Amino acid sequence: MAHSRLHALDIVQKRTTERIEAPSNKISDYFQTDVFSLDQMKASLSPDVFKKIKQAIDKGKKIDMETADQVASAVKTWAITKGVTHYTHWFQPLTGATAEKHDSFFNAQKGIEVFAGSMLVQQEPDASSFPNGGLRTTFEARGYTAWDPTSPIFVWGRTLCIPTIFVSYTGEALDHKAPLLKAVEAVDAAATKVAQLFDRNVNKVNASLGCEQEYFLVDKALYMARPDLVMAGRTLYGHNPARGQQLDDHYFGAIPSRIYNYMKDFEIESLKLGIPVSTRHNEVAPGQYEVAPLFEDINVATDHNSLMMDVMKRVAERHNLQVLFHEKPFSGLNGSGKHNNWSLITNTGTNLFQPSSSARENLQFLVFLVNTIKAIYDNGDLLRASIASAGNDHRLGANEAPPAIMSVFIGSELTAVLDELEEKGNIKIDKGENMYMKLGIDKIPQIILDNTDRNRTSPFAFTGNKFEFRAVGSDQNVAQPMTILNLIVAEQLTDFHKAVKAEMDKGTDKKIAIVNILRDYIKASKKVRFEGDGYSEAWEKEAEKRGLPNVKNTPGALEAFVSKKSKDLFAKHGVMTAEELEARNEIYLENYMMKLQIEARVMGDIALNQIIPTAVKYQNTLAQNAQNLAQLKLDNKEIVKNIELISGYTKDLTSLVHEMVEKRKELNKIEDMHERAAKYASDIKEAYFEKIRYAADKLELYVDDELWPLPKYREMLFLR
Repeated sequence: MAHSRLHALDIVQKRTTERIEAPSNKISDYFQTDVFSLDQMKASLSPDVFKKIKQAIDKGKKIDMETADQVASAVKTWAITKGVTHYTHWFQPLTGATAEKHDSFFNAQKGIEVFAGSMLVQQEPDASSFPNGGLRTTFEARGYTAWDPTSPIFVWGRTLCIPTIFVSYTGEALDHKAPLLKAVEAVDAAATKVAQLFDRNVNKVNASLGCEQEYFLVDKALYMARPDLVMAGRTLYGHNPARGQQLDDHYFGAIPSRIYNYMKDFEIESLKLGIPVSTRHNEVAPGQYEVAPLFEDINVATDHNSLMMDVMKRVAERHNLQVLFHEKPFSGLNGSGKHNNWSLITNTGTNLFQPSSSARENLQFLVFLVNTIKAIYDNGDLLRASIASAGNDHRLGANEAPPAIMSVFIGSELTAVLDELEEKGNIKIDKGENMYMKLGIDKIPQIILDNTDRNRTSPFAFTGNKFEFRAVGSDQNVAQPMTILNLIVAEQLTDFHKAVKAEMDKGTDKKIAIVNILRDYIKASKKVRFEGDGYSEAWEKEAEKRGLPNVKNTPGALEAFVSKKSKDLFAKHGVMTAEELEARNEIYLENYMMKLQIEARVMGDIALNQIIPTAVKYQNTLAQNAQNLAQLKLDNKEIVKNIELISGYTKDLTSLVHEMVEKRKELNKIEDMHERAAKYASDIKEAYFEKIRYAADKLELYVDDELWPLPKYREMLFLR
């Protein structure tokens, strides 16, 4: 295996860079060319059919089969002109990846290409073979994918891809999209009612999302020579290089030419698919980068993020690169997140999180700001559960990511506004006096994007006209955290609207009722607001005093999914049943354990098959050298010392690996899923991973560089 590393390094040195040219100098010339967009629909369908499709997209009206047939005919004609031969229902099962089953348009019996409305609307994959948490069994395999007309159909490669939801034969959601669509409906209904307190013209509120995607790139040859990267997605071994990210010279630095051409290539492919990629740059760690799109409807943005990750992986192959989405692929360096920038926008074009110079609009802004803060305070445990994963556990609370404590940052100016409202809001005013002037509400600064500072350590930060959920992991499907966020905000806005109406029924002026309720909410949720350093130990202690949960591992975090409070909340808004939540909890626990199992097995395999044999071989070489020096009566103390160090670390590594193997066998006998997952966290990961790694990484320091079997950090991070 030592030769595989040296061979990989030789390959990297001989790589050449292929210059990528865009189809046009104007992105508008090729944007959405592989999408059956609204413009394409309008040109392809009759006015009546197009109207029905628009109503389905805008108002959720059901599409009849006659309309589906006409859409299917039009989309087939369009797809065939682009060289498409097959179609697939593209969906997002609970594996965390996307899924597709390709069927041909060609019907051999008829001798023609066929694509009916029934084929567009529904398909049947095997529901028992995807994670289902016991909702399906092997002999109950039936499940359905159903067309989601709110997300555009697209062509990827030579396949027509139809975005769909995935449900079981008995109707339970087996994917990420179905609950998201329901949560979006819930927040739309609740936010619309609240917005109508200020503007009767509002009849819809859209949740908007922009996902900043962080990722690492390594050369394909180096990747293939690292079994841990191939099998686990992260390096389980590797001594930190002398130079890492401490010079801060990679962040926003000049993009290496090979990486630039890769970025340009996948951006072109993404733009053709209608993904509005906008920003690219080097991230903090060497070998780390970021791409960010413009804001879109939350369902489309979620689909586009999953699709973009697929595109990035496939395009990387063309450039002999491997893209790493794991939250912590390299120890000691920044991990990767997926910052979710979320806002609510009315059909009249008002961003409900945008302050303005208008007193009325600023009161509306405060309503949505304060209610969101209270939603986070009341449901911090559920929000933490939404981002729980084996990968994200490595990242949360490290030196580049927000901690596992769910807190909200709003900046000093808004803090002063809320403090003033809390202290002076409940005051009596005489007729004719300007309540807003007395409250200072009309003096809220017009915070447009950059008038408030940013806090990189906050998991949930207000950034001018939106909230940025920074704790989401880079490998995660964003549908789950966005489902939770929209659901808890929907619940909070529902409660707020009821409270305002109750006060108005008592004869209280609407504006005074709103201010009084906001004042109560500000007091109730004040503990969740934090403006300081989320990395500090002092904040952990302070958060504990405030009663804010700090759940540091996935098994503990996932308990929130199956609490009575959560089950009641999901059921109340029709997002998921108790059975669906229990199933997800089981799926996520099993996924967590399997990932730790894989890591433990790979860690053991590499240690026993590569590192230990290499260390023993080098130790024998040193022993021979020491013997030769002794025979010549020359000083061999340094060699003997190195032999002792290598021998000690080799013995430690061997014994620790064998102990871990036995412990895994013991834990696998535990029947209770949650208990077993918790034990894997404490008795495997926490008890052994770092100790085993320490011994192996020490050996990397002492073993001859030419013998070491694994590509080193300095090679993977800096060779381009």
